[in-house]
Amino acid sequence: MISWWKGAALALVAAVGLAAPRAAHATDIELFFPVPVDGALARNMTGLIKEFNDSHPDIKAVPVFTGSYDDTLLKTRAAIKAGKPPAAVIMSANFLTDLAIEREIAPMDDLIGKDGKSQDAFMGQFFPALLPNAVIDRKVYGVPFHNSTPLLYINADHFRQAGLDPDKPPRTWAELYDAARKLTKREGDRTTRWGLMMPSNYDYGGWILEALTMSNGGRYYNEEYGGEVYYDTPTMLGALTFWSDLVHKAKVHPAGEQKGPAVTGAFLAGQASMMIISTGSLTFIRDTAKFPFRVAFVPMNVRQAVPIGGASLVQPTGLSEEKRAAGWTLIQWLTSPEKSGWWSRATGYFAPNKAAYDLPEMKAFLEKNPDAKIAVDQLANAKPWFATYRTVPVRKAIEDELQAVLSAKRQPKEALAAAQKAADALMRPYVEDTALRLPGAE
Repeated sequence: MISWWKGAALALVAAVGLAAPRAAHATDIELFFPVPVDGALARNMTGLIKEFNDSHPDIKAVPVFTGSYDDTLLKTRAAIKAGKPPAAVIMSANFLTDLAIEREIAPMDDLIGKDGKSQDAFMGQFFPALLPNAVIDRKVYGVPFHNSTPLLYINADHFRQAGLDPDKPPRTWAELYDAARKLTKREGDRTTRWGLMMPSNYDYGGWILEALTMSNGGRYYNEEYGGEVYYDTPTMLGALTFWSDLVHKAKVHPAGEQKGPAVTGAFLAGQASMMIISTGSLTFIRDTAKFPFRVAFVPMNVRQAVPIGGASLVQPTGLSEEKRAAGWTLIQWLTSPEKSGWWSRATGYFAPNKAAYDLPEMKAFLEKNPDAKIAVDQLANAKPWFATYRTVPVRKAIEDELQAVLSAKRQPKEALAAAQKAADALMRPYVEDTALRLPGAE
């Protein structure tokens, strides 16, 4: 899939160069952007950048497709190290804490101030649930661009065939478990239709496990400090055991690692009746599904709670003042109510700029597509996305154990103990330099 996107992106990027003549001294900048979910994000972004260039003759922005969120982090760091940082990056929102700790991204408060705005006034444009992953140590390091929450998607026809009401989707883990059993189909020892599927690959798996942990009453990490995670806890043990039971006990979910595109593909092919996946895939599902479907909040066990997902626009350190100013112009344009709303309608991500929902075109869209409002409504229960020092390897510590449990290679309790030990070791340098750096210590 990535190679297809790369080819599409390159072809469309070439089209950007066919825009109206540039100013004699236009500032050339790059925008790094990932394609983390299903859909036409590469084509949509290239069209947006062409529109920006046409309306800003003093700036020539070039969109650079950078793969997954993890790939984008690696490529951004490589560009910074090479002395050629892009002027703006659409960066996974949970990477900002690590990037700020390492001083690889610059705070934007001075740029906000130059526009005559306070931090509170500028960030007040966006939904409050998004701010903890954008404002770090009281400084603005990211501007929310596209955001998501995980959603429960259900095949309405399958629900009716199983005697279930698609307009009353599961609200609790018990109801989800029961529905998945009724929806699963087998022919002898072969499963022909899974009741439920959830992605467990790198990046996606940690996010879904965080959603289950939060809905079980837990906290995935210390939101106020980048050196603590809560893997070996009763709330995560319950979440991981529940996922394991769906696979190994109820046998309503396939075993082993399940990648996001495979989950979506199974749902669209009628091989899975339910899935929990990002709202960022909603437009793709709506445009592709040949059957009626519904979306709903992620079912709860103890409370209704989910993590936010998606990305913010950031600026790496090392930019010239000219490129930084041009990048800031692009960031403000992309996060305006009009563009935020357009991007939401095109992709399925919810618009982080609250004013987008006051626009006539967005009101008309939501009236026609009420499923798009579910993720926005779920924001009332949204919590920050996992963000620590060395976010990716710390996240992979739990994802490796998650995949081992789903493959029947580990039991949940021992898996969480191993993940906690590995994560603590990874974060130890930061912890020793902060929380354990005490007065009088030699």
